[in-house]
Amino acid sequence: MNIRFVGIIVRPDSPQAEEKGRELAQWLNQQGIATAEQNKIDPAMDLLIVLGGDGSLLHIADSASQHGLPVVGVNMGHLGFLSEIAVDEMFQTLAMVLAGESHIEKRIMLKAYIINGTSGEISEAVRGLNEVVIVKDSTAAMIRLRCWANKEYITTYRADGLIIATPTGSTAYNLSAGGPLVHAELDSIVLTPICPFMLESRPVLLGSDTRITAHLLTPAGEVKVIVDGELRWRITENDYLLVHKAERPFLVVSSPWKSYFNILRTKLNWGGDPIDLPLPEKVCKHC
Repeated sequence: MNIRFVGIIVRPDSPQAEEKGRELAQWLNQQGIATAEQNKIDPAMDLLIVLGGDGSLLHIADSASQHGLPVVGVNMGHLGFLSEIAVDEMFQTLAMVLAGESHIEKRIMLKAYIINGTSGEISEAVRGLNEVVIVKDSTAAMIRLRCWANKEYITTYRADGLIIATPTGSTAYNLSAGGPLVHAELDSIVLTPICPFMLESRPVLLGSDTRITAHLLTPAGEVKVIVDGELRWRITENDYLLVHKAERPFLVVSSPWKSYFNILRTKLNWGGDPIDLPLPEKVCKHC
C-alpha cells in the first residue's frame, strides 16, 4: 500500500485526542506523508486514522467505505472492539503499515431503506457497520414484525424489536440481546429478536447475500429504526424495511499485536490466558 496522503479523525471534545492528533500529524510529516486538516475525509486519501473510541469509528464508517479508505482505529475510548490499536502501539503499528506489513480486514456493511407499502416509494439509503435495529418506544406494548429472507417468509416476531446485525456488530447490541458471536470477517447477517414473547424465537444466522424485509403489523405505537446508534426513521404499519449487504466493505487495519480472540477474551472478561497461546509446533504443522 503506497501511502502519501493521510486523514486524521479526532474524538470530539477530547483534549488528549487532539494533542495526540497533532503529534501524529508531525510524525507523519517526518515520514514524508501529507496530512489533511483534522476531521476531514478526502477521497484522494490513502489511509484514515481515527483517534477515539468505537463510536468515533462508527461515525466515519460509511464515508470511509464509500471511498475505499483503509482505517486504523486507535483506541482512546473504553471498549475498543473496533478500535483495536492501543495508543502506545500507534507509531509502531503505523510504521508496519507504511512498510506494507499490515493486514487489512474486510468487514461487511449493511444498507437499509424504507419502502412505502402503498406507493412503492423508497427512501434514501442508509448504511451501517454494526446493526440496523427496529425497536418500540420503551413504554409501548410489544410489536409484531413479519420478516422475509429474500422472498421467503421467516416468521412473525412478537417482541420489543429486531436486530439485524453484521458480524462486526455481533459483539454490540446483538450480544446483549442474546445473539451469537460471529467472527468479524465472515460474510453473514444475524437476525436477533429483542425480548421475544415466545422464548423459542431464537437468533438466525443468514448468508450475506440475503435481502431481509420486515413489516410492522397493527396495532403499533411509536416504532423507530436505529442504524449504528442513530435514529434514522420512525415507521408505521404502511412501511417495509429492506436491509441487505452494502456494495462496499469497511476496510480496517487489524492489530498486529492482538488476535480476534485475544480481543474477545480481554473485552468480554473470558477466562484463560490474556496472551495468545501458540499451538505446539508438532501439532501446528497439521493445522
